[in-house]
Amino acid sequence: MHFSKLRLPAVAVLTFGIAASVAPAQANDGKAVYDKTCAMCHAQGVANAPKLGDKAAWAPRVAQGVPAMVATVVKGKGAMPPKAGNATLTDAQIKAGVEYMLASVK
Repeated sequence: MHFSKLRLPAVAVLTFGIAASVAPAQANDGKAVYDKTCAMCHAQGVANAPKLGDKAAWAPRVAQGVPAMVATVVKGKGAMPPKAGNATLTDAQIKAGVEYMLASVK
């Protein structure tokens, strides 16, 4: 019984440590996706990619809505390959990246 009491707090601390380390990554996921994948083209406007923060360039895309923009990234369009060339991205990560870029034009 004494052994059980020692294990429970250790498990609780471990669980708390994992939760604490995951939360900040989730909060910055859109920026992380942008920095790692999207910025390659959207920072400089490569192949007519709308630049981050360019309200005029993003306006027609904003009008389509987030689900349509996510679908475009998943499928690819023009010079942008499917999943922006990063096949490991999940739809949720793509959505976070899209939302991060849209936040720059609001």
